[in-house]
Amino acid sequence: MIVCSCNVLSDHDVRNAVSAGGSLTRNAKQVYGCLGCSAECGRCARTIKAIIDEALGPCAKACCVGCPHSPPQAANEDAAPAEFALAAY
Repeated sequence: MIVCSCNVLSDHDVRNAVSAGGSLTRNAKQVYGCLGCSAECGRCARTIKAIIDEALGPCAKACCVGCPHSPPQAANEDAAPAEFALAAY
């Protein structure tokens, strides 16, 4: 099924991007980057997110530290993101 009509991306394209080795895609922007395109109208973002959640299974909702799907920042949740840390000073 076509998920993104602007870029003509199918659900198979999205699933392949999510399951591709290397960097793990966890949001629509990362999927677009992996597929070499960018969002146009954005109507497909919810559907892409649903496909990502389905593909990652239970890890999509609650990854633990050490899980291969966890974002890099999950190991140090107490640290403020860099862009906010600079603004606090």
